[in-house]
Amino acid sequence: MSAGIVVAQVGDIDDGEGIQVVASVLGTVDNVAVFHDDGEYFALDDTCTHETASLAEGWVEDGCVECPLHAAKFCLGDGKVQSMPATVDVFAHQVVVDGDDIRVVPNPERLAS
Repeated sequence: MSAGIVVAQVGDIDDGEGIQVVASVLGTVDNVAVFHDDGEYFALDDTCTHETASLAEGWVEDGCVECPLHAAKFCLGDGKVQSMPATVDVFAHQVVVDGDDIRVVPNPERLAS
């Protein structure tokens, strides 16, 4: 068996979109947003660090997600802030595509205790 927890199947997430995976599924402290951008999949903590908004509901473009509330941008690859008003990065999680399975390997720093 491959590492990670199956959260979706290839084809479930349209290019330029994201889905939310609830924290209880992954054992994380925050929900996780899984994004599909230009053929690749990425996973970040779902809550914007500026205000409580779901990044899964944001806009995906050019390797970033833009928060739907105040337009802060975060890099899909590492969660680093790309634009204000956010000043704190979000945590990234590893994504593994195994056949048709999209698996998320939770960031150890974000596991619920």
